Amino acid sequence: MSSVIAPSNPSGSTGPKEVELILVKEQNGVQFTTSALVSPTGQTHPSGEERETWAKKIDFLLSVIGFAVDLANVWRFPYLCYKNGGGAFLVPYMFFMVIAGMPLFYMELALGQYNREGAAGVWKICPIFKGVGFTVILISLYVGFYYNVIIAWALFYLFSSFSAELPWVNCNNTWNSANCSDLNATFLNDSHKATPALEYFERGVLHLQDSTGIDNLGLPRWQLTSCLAVVIVVLYFSLWKGVKTSGKVVWITATMPYVVLTVLLLRGVTLPGAMDGIKAYLSVDFLRLCDAQVWIEAATQICFSLGVGFGVLIAFSSYNKFTNNCYRDAIITSSINSLTSFFSGFVIFSFLGYMSQKHNVALDKVATDGPGLVFIIYPEAIATLPGSSVWAVIFFIMLLTLGIDSAVT
Repeated sequence: MSSVIAPSNPSGSTGPKEVELILVKEQNGVQFTTSALVSPTGQTHPSGEERETWAKKIDFLLSVIGFAVDLANVWRFPYLCYKNGGGAFLVPYMFFMVIAGMPLFYMELALGQYNREGAAGVWKICPIFKGVGFTVILISLYVGFYYNVIIAWALFYLFSSFSAELPWVNCNNTWNSANCSDLNATFLNDSHKATPALEYFERGVLHLQDSTGIDNLGLPRWQLTSCLAVVIVVLYFSLWKGVKTSGKVVWITATMPYVVLTVLLLRGVTLPGAMDGIKAYLSVDFLRLCDAQVWIEAATQICFSLGVGFGVLIAFSSYNKFTNNCYRDAIITSSINSLTSFFSGFVIFSFLGYMSQKHNVALDKVATDGPGLVFIIYPEAIATLPGSSVWAVIFFIMLLTLGIDSAVT
């Protein structure tokens, strides 16, 4: 005797959407079929408990966008695009987006919405993969260890920006070394010189000079520890009541970066040398497509940027209604994520072009990725602008909201 349960939704049905459960039993070679209409509106957990749902559809979309659009969109994609053939990099990027990124994104949303469970429980659909659920939770935990520290750095920089003169402008501070040279000097080709912004990050913020290596980390800095504690408290209260609170927080944290990026772009394109930076960002070199490393970095960036494999998308979609169109959601949110990465490149390279012209050096001498871009190069560029403190506050508010949004979700 065997049985199969299959959902069916007859076409042309009207009224509230219902799911027809068809039970097919086979006994002695004879099949017996019974069916029942079940309304999925009572969003219940597989354990029988009532399952919380998003208050509004936009809360879910903003949460997914906020999770996918993170610091990597600002500091990693623009540099990869510039390094790997400019506009030509979009070819492998879009290729892997279509064949890997969107399908994986959709799969996670569908798994969570159908099973209405988080990353740990969703794999009951295929018990052999149950360990995958616990693994992605462990990965998210490891990422949180360092990601929250980066957010704490952004908060520390934000506090430091509320001053008449930014602390990374000159070399007359207690943390500066003899190799420090002010912003007006042209020294980027000299490996023995350091900018005030570089020394502020490495010596003023991180105090790397107090550590001789991994075996001697030194004592925690109370300023950074306090910022980290503030970040953890903010994250706690953002998740205090589940999607009821996080769904409201993302209205600010998911939209603020777009406002700030637009403001910074409007300011950046007015700077001398900005167009040179943007042209370098968009310059097309199709010969780079013959390099396998370009394709590898495009595939890596897709997975890294969309956030697949962390279990977050599964958890988000588990709070959706059963009849939600998660296929459409996957296309919308993943497309917005990619467009945001591309848009942020204009902002970043307008300022990098300005720095290149100001120091009279090639663009590749100032172009970089990772924390060095947002905590050294960009603050250095902002420090040369009129009203630099205001622009610094705006920029680090954007970093803070980007980081908190991804950490919350």
